[in-house]
Amino acid sequence: MLSLIGYVTMLVILALLLTQKVSPVVALAGVPLVAALIAGQSLTDVSEFVSAGIAGVADVVVMFIFAIVFFGILRNAKFFDPIIDRIIRFGGSSPRTVAVATTLLACVVHLDGAGATTFLVAIPAMLPLYQRLGMSRLTLSTCVALGAGVMNMLPWGGPTARAAATIKADANDLWAPLIPAQLVGIIAALAVAWYLGHREAKRLDRVPVDDSANAAVIDATSAAGIGPSAAAPRTGRSSRSSETLAETGSSAGSDASGGADISGESDSTRGSAAAGPTPLSLILNGLVLIAALAAMMTGAISPALTFMVATILALLINHRGMAGQSEQFDLNAKSCMLMASTLLAAGVLLGVLDESGMIEAMAESAIAVLPAGIMPVLPIIVAVLGVPMSLLFGPDAYYFGLLPVLASVGSTYGIDPVVLGQASIIGQETLGFPISPLTGSFYLLVGLAGVPIGKHIIRATGWLWLVSIVITIVAIALGVIPLWVS
Repeated sequence: MLSLIGYVTMLVILALLLTQKVSPVVALAGVPLVAALIAGQSLTDVSEFVSAGIAGVADVVVMFIFAIVFFGILRNAKFFDPIIDRIIRFGGSSPRTVAVATTLLACVVHLDGAGATTFLVAIPAMLPLYQRLGMSRLTLSTCVALGAGVMNMLPWGGPTARAAATIKADANDLWAPLIPAQLVGIIAALAVAWYLGHREAKRLDRVPVDDSANAAVIDATSAAGIGPSAAAPRTGRSSRSSETLAETGSSAGSDASGGADISGESDSTRGSAAAGPTPLSLILNGLVLIAALAAMMTGAISPALTFMVATILALLINHRGMAGQSEQFDLNAKSCMLMASTLLAAGVLLGVLDESGMIEAMAESAIAVLPAGIMPVLPIIVAVLGVPMSLLFGPDAYYFGLLPVLASVGSTYGIDPVVLGQASIIGQETLGFPISPLTGSFYLLVGLAGVPIGKHIIRATGWLWLVSIVITIVAIALGVIPLWVS
């Protein structure tokens, strides 16, 4: 009976999350509370379950809040601007380097773990170059997706934080062993971007000369902050190719955002009108960032304390007085509250499932149904199917709905839940999030790039899946993901 209540609870939560009928907080916290009462638990017991669950995710919540504020401070202080400018200039006028620069820019901007910020910065910055060279906007959206996806494995990104909360592990314990595999994934993403640029160059060689829009495009390029070398006209290239027009169904002068705001501003960037970073602030901010990343990689101190200290130092370096420092929390409040409240609600769910015995009962019943033959390779199956599964499960639905059951079932066969967490973050809503219609930032990506949703998914899925498989192979070679669990 307890397992049946558990499965019904998870199915109801999945249905609510997938159909987006209610807020994730309502689904993740409200449904398990009702289920616990139906199972005959007293209010005192339910209160204890909730307290235990929230205590289990507290460290992850603290880390996430201070990580968002920390990277928001650096972004508002324009710390990343010199890096972004250099990357854009690196793109030049070759489709190959432009594609590589696009993916590299997305990687750098996604250091803060926010997909919306990545798309708001990378796409408007690179779109004028694509327009001038006549490159496909689908290539732009795919290259941005590659960079953002491979960087979404970071411990302060949504999927890793969710996985850590679900399996009650330190987010750093999930990420640190995967760092070499992620680095190889970044290289693979850049290699794919180069190939896509090479393919664009070959296509553009067949495009007839049309210089009629050069002046307008050069103006747009200058507005994006790109240097003269990048804005120089490319002889023999159309401003917009026939393929690009077919993809977007719009004229050369149309709004690339499809009505979306492409100003590059978000809640965390508005209201900060700093003139620009000074050499001293760049050095100090860089040292704090390097120290924070080093602490995360070595595990010397907890991620929560790491970003708490980093935030304090960033506030002291970049802002004087209480008003300026308090403003940074105001600017990042929305992002912090959305994720923190979701994680705390997930803590309620996990506390009820664990402490009431539901998850154990569900695992025992699942063992009787699932074929034992797939269990030794369950981590590999989870890792390989992560990208396509992102089309079916949003981050909350998978990490708070499906992963707890997988982890519990896997434990009975000797599979460490940490391994299943690591296998999940290789593809599920990491490399898979830029093609997932179940995430809000996905619509920002296709809207800013001005590409049809279906064509973007078809074009990007294979390349994102390929990079996730490369990361999986490296993780298996390193022994992080076991080839066979005996």
